[in-house]
Amino acid sequence: MSIKPILCKAGQQLREQFDDSFPDRDRRSDGWIGDLRHSARPSDHNPDPKAGMVVRAIDIDRDVYKSGKPDLMPDIADQIRLAAKAGDKRIAYVIFAGRIASSRMGWRWRKYSGSNPHNHHCHISFTSQGDADSSFFNIPLLGGK
Repeated sequence: MSIKPILCKAGQQLREQFDDSFPDRDRRSDGWIGDLRHSARPSDHNPDPKAGMVVRAIDIDRDVYKSGKPDLMPDIADQIRLAAKAGDKRIAYVIFAGRIASSRMGWRWRKYSGSNPHNHHCHISFTSQGDADSSFFNIPLLGGK
């Protein structure tokens, strides 16, 4: 019997906050389980067999209004980055619109040189601390203060 992949609790919580804040948002670029391309290389979209098949990444479609306007994802991605900078240890890194932010450079945005610039969705990866932590993310555009 194989164990089914499961999205980490932090990923479930953040996705729920997106859904609660923008219930009619476009979900075409959403995802969490890696496809065949992801499985050929290390990716947080691949289940971690050492942690019970937990997946530690989500992609959220850029179009939260399903009309393209206003484009809030640049601000939301920045607020996720700032939540991590303020001490939320569940967030490993954020990729959006050709930029990446992580603790490596003090949570400053820098150029992302991967093959997918993530222009149509925001990628959020989580640390193992997010595996079981489903506490609310303090992100203003997603219901936080």
